[in-house]
Amino acid sequence: MSHTKNIFYKKKILIYGMGKTGLSSYNYLKKDNEIKLYDDNKKALNNRDYKSFYIEKNKILNFKFDYILISPGINIYSCNLKKYLKKNSKKIVTDLDIFYLNNSKNKIITITGTNGKSTTAKILNLILKKHKRDSRLCGNIGNPILSQKNISQKTIFVIEASSYQIAYSKFFKTNYALILNISPDHLERHGSMKNYVSAKFKLVINQSKKDFAYINGKDKYLQNKIKKKKFFSKIINVNPQEFSKFKEKIKNPYFLSKSNIENLSFIISLARKLNFKINRIIKIINKFKGLKYRQQIIYHKNKITIINDSKATSFASTINIFKSLKKVFWLVGGIGKVGDKFQLKKNECKNINAYIYGKNNNFFIKKFKNKLEYKCFKDLKTALKQVLKEIINSRNDLHKTILFSPSAASFDSFKNFEERGEYFNFLLKKYKVKDAINAIK
Repeated sequence: MSHTKNIFYKKKILIYGMGKTGLSSYNYLKKDNEIKLYDDNKKALNNRDYKSFYIEKNKILNFKFDYILISPGINIYSCNLKKYLKKNSKKIVTDLDIFYLNNSKNKIITITGTNGKSTTAKILNLILKKHKRDSRLCGNIGNPILSQKNISQKTIFVIEASSYQIAYSKFFKTNYALILNISPDHLERHGSMKNYVSAKFKLVINQSKKDFAYINGKDKYLQNKIKKKKFFSKIINVNPQEFSKFKEKIKNPYFLSKSNIENLSFIISLARKLNFKINRIIKIINKFKGLKYRQQIIYHKNKITIINDSKATSFASTINIFKSLKKVFWLVGGIGKVGDKFQLKKNECKNINAYIYGKNNNFFIKKFKNKLEYKCFKDLKTALKQVLKEIINSRNDLHKTILFSPSAASFDSFKNFEERGEYFNFLLKKYKVKDAINAIK
């Protein structure tokens, strides 16, 4: 057994969080270590296979753990063990750390940023597979990283990493770091924009001279970090304008928005480094159907488009798509993010009508006041009904888009953005929206 593996060998480890990440970590470590499990939600104990390994909160303080492995969903500042974690912060690790120390010789591509991580990771994985590489898509997308099997020296890992995973990690390093963009997000957890940016940029700080970091050349937060030069890897500034000639070859309507085009620039830039064929990549992009609830086009004909963008949890993740649309009926609502700003000016909002749904309408009213027209509704169902009524009664010939892009967290009414996106699709079927739209023509 190697020295790096010895770090997590015959150790006492507390795994905090019994979701997919926590349980995959337990299954990976249980053979060679003494493992205890804990979760703030006691419903996690419903799984009998893990009940005997659960430790009560009052016993944790008297148990001398070597490491505390926490899941990304744990907020160390407001969880049940916040005082304990603060006192033992040097012991905190993540599944990324365990993965890296056991697979450090493999090629690792890690993607982070505020918006577009999942789509970029998915496309990169497809490209690697089409070029006959043993590529594994893991992290925040797909399966937990420690659930991967049959790994060889040629296996390449494409990891989608959240700011929490990176911030909590101690040993993790990546050969290729892609930081797509930065805008205010998760500030309720990180405490400040400075901390949030630092969490993302930690990917670069931990790299060696042999590694590469792909950075958005126009992102002010990242450029400020680069100026400090406290890192070793080679920085590659990705400029979307340099890839404008490829834009003409992209026929997929999924990539109409500026943000998606920017993220494709990262893919093409990295592909060049890996000596992949650009024409083959363009074919993959044009066939890409998109991920569910991420600017997903549900309907696109008769001069009407319906987009399910339930994944949008901040204004920054929504704004870029407006620039490619003519007349927008925007369904927006949920729990607004701390520090989130609606940065469009009044003259940029002429073709946008907002339909605010839910109890937290005051948050959105303050952002939209004197900028765009808006109406408030008690729930998403009522708001969608009004949108459909206005579209059916509309007489102008402009292309119209129903954009479900909540720009807020979903926890006021839904478990997560997936459940929210699924409910929107359910409403479309319930009201036979496609039939109603087709009947207009």
